[in-house]
Amino acid sequence: MIAGIYNITIEQGSTFVRLIAIEQPDLDTDPTGATFEPFLLTGYTARMQIRRTVESSTTMLSLTSPSGGIIISPGTPENELSITISAAVTATLTSSGVYDLEIVDAGGLVSKVLRGTVTLIPEVTR
Repeated sequence: MIAGIYNITIEQGSTFVRLIAIEQPDLDTDPTGATFEPFLLTGYTARMQIRRTVESSTTMLSLTSPSGGIIISPGTPENELSITISAAVTATLTSSGVYDLEIVDAGGLVSKVLRGTVTLIPEVTR
């Protein structure tokens, strides 16, 4: 799976919520890969990190499932995950950066599904 690029903007001091639906090419019905089908996340966990730069050894923020800011949909559709960062946590962010989002199957196989930049809009009202 090749990661998609999705740049995000976080407003410092505000709750950040994104619902992500993961899909894959439906090569059974369309050999060109132009048609997509849901990628079922049953049995997967997810993790995401934000760093100042790709090379940075310091993590600005780390999110995980099932209880660390990422929730994989337990129902239908089974290809969705929700990313939530509380207002208290976004208030502690001090700079923009980069991120990636990975899913991990029960056997430990890791697939990067999204990557991109994180633009932080500073808070005025505190």
